[in-house]
Amino acid sequence: MRRFAMLMFVMMMASVLAVPAFAQGTTTAVAGTNWVAIAASFAIAFAAGLAAFGQSRVASSACEALGRNPAARAGIMVFLITGLAFIESLVLFTIVFTKFI
Repeated sequence: MRRFAMLMFVMMMASVLAVPAFAQGTTTAVAGTNWVAIAASFAIAFAAGLAAFGQSRVASSACEALGRNPAARAGIMVFLITGLAFIESLVLFTIVFTKFI
């Protein structure tokens, strides 16, 4: 219990001490290429491409498993839908995170 309380205290102090770092702003505007937007678009494209590859692998494995054991259809479909949802959520998380950069 003491170790947990110390961990909570350290995390609280780290969050309190980090606040002034986020209060600083920039004073000048820089004209030029928006590299953050370009990098974010590459991150989204990379995540979407790898997610499509992962979804194809999941679907291929599910079809192979159904071909080997058709009686296990219900269990395979649960894991198939869950896996596809997790893969797709990673792309959505990438889109959300790149919007806040």
